[in-house]
Amino acid sequence: MRLPALLAAALVIAGTAAPVGAAPAPERERTVDGWTIASPSSLGLRGSAIERGAAEARRLGSTCFAVVRNGRLAGEWNWQQLERDTPREVFSITKSVTSTLVGIAIRDGDLRLDDRVSRYVPQWRGTPSEAVTVRNLLSNDSGRFWSLQSDYTDLLRARSRTRYAVGLPQQYAPGSAWAYNNAAIQVLEPVLEGATGMRVARFARERLFEPLGMTHTNFITDRADNAAVMFYGLQTTCLDLARFGELYLGRGKVDGHRILDRDYVRRAVGRSSTVHNAAYGYLWWLNRPGRVRGATDAVDAQGQPVRSVTGQLASYAPEDVFAALGFGGQVLLVDPTTKTMVVRLGLPAPAGAESYGFGSAATVLTEALRR
Repeated sequence: MRLPALLAAALVIAGTAAPVGAAPAPERERTVDGWTIASPSSLGLRGSAIERGAAEARRLGSTCFAVVRNGRLAGEWNWQQLERDTPREVFSITKSVTSTLVGIAIRDGDLRLDDRVSRYVPQWRGTPSEAVTVRNLLSNDSGRFWSLQSDYTDLLRARSRTRYAVGLPQQYAPGSAWAYNNAAIQVLEPVLEGATGMRVARFARERLFEPLGMTHTNFITDRADNAAVMFYGLQTTCLDLARFGELYLGRGKVDGHRILDRDYVRRAVGRSSTVHNAAYGYLWWLNRPGRVRGATDAVDAQGQPVRSVTGQLASYAPEDVFAALGFGGQVLLVDPTTKTMVVRLGLPAPAGAESYGFGSAATVLTEALRR
């Protein structure tokens, strides 16, 4: 290279070099699956508590675990040879997604909480089920028939879960008894399809999953009639579930885009939906104090609990914490006050063995926030 060219090159290099004493360029943010990673301490969280929570989750057969605060990822783990973007069964977490789809249809003006279900299910007209409302199905106080055999064996084996659920009889008067009723929730499938004019799986994809960036999420559908399985048919990931939780932390709004009305969010997760169970909103579990019912508590001939329990799901956690829960310890725990979420998915524990649950995630939350 000739001398003039060397001088020119030196001048270019000198012109682009940082001046002596200048602050270093800011470090580029690291991201995982669209989430910005931040240290726990920068988010006001105790990293040691999150590490302990992850170790406990792994011990209990988890496939993934994550803690998010203020829209940033404080920690994330994946086990059991599953990649972070591999969808997995989340069982009854699906119910909280179903509630959200109902909320979207309500915001669109296609559905109302006090609509009679018989408007969309003609088989119920002129029967004791005619007065059951959409609100009853969301609150699990519809009074529709429930038994362990029906809900956990016959419904699951049915070629069309919707047809089976619609065909069950009315057991109690609407609003008079609470039951964690999978079949009743499945009836929201024809309700949503009738109200929106779309198959539920497509409606969920276009109106919820795509707007939230839940690119690893889908609904299982029945082969018999292509109906989405509303009570347990979701497949998703820990980080996609955190995106779902962000919608509720934003009170129905994400990235400036409103998906749910604030009032619906308040009704779904901000207060008990029924006098029969303080721990239940609209297909979400709440930490509200009062008379608390579990999913399979024994009831008498009138559908009332044989043993009444007063308390909270986790007395050591804030009252406004809420969660989407699924069989086998699937948890999306949301704290709206501190904008913090704990997500855990994993393998169901063997019968009688220790399992993950609401309390496990609540412990991680409270210990991570303790200063």
